[in-house]
Amino acid sequence: MRIGLLTDGGFPYPTGESRLWCDRLVRGLARHEFDIYALSRSADQEARGLAALPPQVRQVRTAPLWTTAGARHAERRYGRRERRVFAAYFARLAGAICTGSPTAAGPDGFTEGLYGLAALARDHGALGGELRSETAVRILEAACRAPGANRAVQAARVPDHLAFASLLERGLRPLSLDWYGDDALGAVDLSHAASGGCAALPGLLAKRFFGVPLLVTEYGVQVRAQYLANTQLTVPVRALNAAFQRRLAAEVYAQAALITPGNTHARRWQERCGADRAKLRTVYPGMPADRFHAVGEGAYGGDPNTLVWVGRIEPAKDLIALLHAFAEVRKAEPEARLRLIAAPARGPEAVTYLAHCRALAAQLFPDEAADAHAVGDNPVSFEEIGGPDAPELADAYAAGSVVVLSSVVEGFPISLVEAMFCGRATVSTDTGAVVEVIGGTGLVVPPRNPRALADACVALLRDPERRSRLGAAARARALELFTVEQNLAAFRGIYLELMSHNPVHRGSAHDSDDLQPFANPAEAHVPGRWAAPTAARLPAAPAGAAPSWAGGPLPVLLEERTGSAQEAGS
Repeated sequence: MRIGLLTDGGFPYPTGESRLWCDRLVRGLARHEFDIYALSRSADQEARGLAALPPQVRQVRTAPLWTTAGARHAERRYGRRERRVFAAYFARLAGAICTGSPTAAGPDGFTEGLYGLAALARDHGALGGELRSETAVRILEAACRAPGANRAVQAARVPDHLAFASLLERGLRPLSLDWYGDDALGAVDLSHAASGGCAALPGLLAKRFFGVPLLVTEYGVQVRAQYLANTQLTVPVRALNAAFQRRLAAEVYAQAALITPGNTHARRWQERCGADRAKLRTVYPGMPADRFHAVGEGAYGGDPNTLVWVGRIEPAKDLIALLHAFAEVRKAEPEARLRLIAAPARGPEAVTYLAHCRALAAQLFPDEAADAHAVGDNPVSFEEIGGPDAPELADAYAAGSVVVLSSVVEGFPISLVEAMFCGRATVSTDTGAVVEVIGGTGLVVPPRNPRALADACVALLRDPERRSRLGAAARARALELFTVEQNLAAFRGIYLELMSHNPVHRGSAHDSDDLQPFANPAEAHVPGRWAAPTAARLPAAPAGAAPSWAGGPLPVLLEERTGSAQEAGS
């Protein structure tokens, strides 16, 4: 089977959120062929080059979303007629975005505008110049001021229109790519989008132009990610962008043959955005458990007085609340220690937040010494994975007996699953998919509640037998649900299922009205000459009825087919 894998900001680059699970998917399903269609998000990502790819990857085609449109390729200037067509379709699209209602710009204003622009780009060249034009900004301004427009959108001013026009041009850039020919997505058997949003747009067009079925996998829902990421934008621009993302998500979900959320939390977001429950099937991310076997099987006992936190340094992890909770833990258990083990901080926000956490830890926990001649030591340590005390990720979880998650915003908690592989008892905040992942094998407390977090940590520090039971149950649950093997088995079955329900095609979906489920039935390869059923074996048919066999339609006689082939060969 030939799969078109659509990615955004990850695989096949060595950095990005989707790179790990996509790499495992491609390597684990070696019997299939993969064409990779990747959208890159930064110059640094492209500068690192592509990761090493297995032989089943036939081709890789990439396109940047970070450059100024037209910076790499010359754009064709539209004529007067094409500009009128663009204005008509863009007005429908903008009207649907500004109202937020599916019926505000006609029954299908958003979809008519989207697919109309896609056909225009296919026939007359890239849309970037028109999307950045004064005409597009004026159409957007008129849509914002039209009756029925969203109240937040009506407050938009010219800088807001320009800012959203820039975001929209980047979001619609996949419409202008040269990925939709017979030698590209038109030739694949299945499009598999590794996320929603921009990554799924090429899959929508492959289905529209060639009838290629679309599978959408979301481990982090793009609509939710946009809400969380665009905090620096003005209110009107955020409202416009959110409306665009919601409408795009609804169309992606409507056209997808199957949607595989990574957890129930993502599934609820998808249903809220219009996804049909009949199309949803939860497939948990596959994670390698081998490197945690030594810790999980008890080779490393861990310090019974040590709490461990593992993750990325960022405000969403709420380390401030964790430090305040640990101050309460120290009052109840003076020997307790807290080790914060993270990947190196990247970006100014992460560096600033780490400095703030270090300053708070120094204020809450002055260095302590056993006696007057000993060197003082802080019970809270900030460490990096790869350092002398935690050279490997498994060493980080082996350092203590209880693993803590204090996040206020969380999707699928990877660090929690890793702790479960290691057989560690956990204390977590009730965010994202935490409760679904834990499943009763750890303690869960409300977010932003240092007192509750401290009480749960103290309860486990004081009860080693309970820690052992919870850790064993957590390991068993993780090995059953969250391994690479179960993920590959799920997608192997999904690929075959989708192909069994979709016709074989090599051309436009509108070329023929009589598509067959399989191009070459298995019976066609059986050697020899088959005899047709005799009339004596067939049940009597009512007058005027078509002949039937065993209560169903009479099959094509293989004798006639093989006979014709022999005559043609002679």
